[in-house]
Amino acid sequence: MFQPQSRTGSLSMTPSILLNDDRSEKVRYTFPGYPVYIRRGLLSLYPDYRAPNHWHDDVELICILSGQMQYNINGEIVTMKSGEGIFVNSGQMHFVFSDSESECDFLCILFHPMLLCSMYPFESDFILPLIRNSRMPYSLLFPEIDWQEEILSLLRRLFSENEELSRNRQAKNTIPLFALSAFARIWGLLCEHAPEDTGTDHAPSQDLVIMKNMVGFIQKNYRNKITLAQIAAAGAVGQSKCCRLFARYYSQTPGEYLTHYRLDKSVELLRNMDLSITEIALSVGFSNASYYAETFRKWLKISPSEMRKRWQKTADNK
Repeated sequence: MFQPQSRTGSLSMTPSILLNDDRSEKVRYTFPGYPVYIRRGLLSLYPDYRAPNHWHDDVELICILSGQMQYNINGEIVTMKSGEGIFVNSGQMHFVFSDSESECDFLCILFHPMLLCSMYPFESDFILPLIRNSRMPYSLLFPEIDWQEEILSLLRRLFSENEELSRNRQAKNTIPLFALSAFARIWGLLCEHAPEDTGTDHAPSQDLVIMKNMVGFIQKNYRNKITLAQIAAAGAVGQSKCCRLFARYYSQTPGEYLTHYRLDKSVELLRNMDLSITEIALSVGFSNASYYAETFRKWLKISPSEMRKRWQKTADNK
């Protein structure tokens, strides 16, 4: 879900999303060679306090340090406040946002389930049953429930250990090893308390597959002119169903999603001082700079040039 800017889990700027061939997110792990990702983030670092919708094979764990956020999983919206968190299973479409544009300070930790597959019995007996559990696309984590608080505590400790080692250049980086231990414990707790999966069909929802195809098409082609007909065709559905699915899963029209995604990508480019506003506008799919600036201000309540000055000020203060 989120791009780390360094080895540490420190606060980072607006994340970007890279896609695999199957249109899932290509997670850029914190530690080369280990499918582990640790980051602390602020919701205000996202344009309009809304991250792009995405999915990945990694499981995602969020721990709220302060404030609150809304979390959309496959079109279902939950609200989390300080001290709470969430586990999001592999392959679920999700994004964080705040309709009220309220700040939220949070930890985001991802790991690929393959990390726990040292032997086939672990995979067949513990990993696959939880990943395929149709009754557990996600699980909210509350500090009042002992086993859930243990998970939240492990997330906070994992982040703290990573921060401490990142400040000590002489220390040997053992975070991936500790992460393996922590994730094994977390997985064990989730397996122990997972609802019984009585269903026999573990295939993903057809509508969810359609949405992944349509969103993937937009994310692959956002630089070009895209029509509603093309988006619908990517999901092999009619335009009316395309619009209904976007409203159900994102509370947006396809056009609004496309515009928001283009703005997200443009924010990243504003940090590159070698690119003009016009070059950025054209590179992310806007027809001209004035329409881009007008749309940018309408959605983000600030102009592109003003945001660029903020990036520059931030860089100068480092």
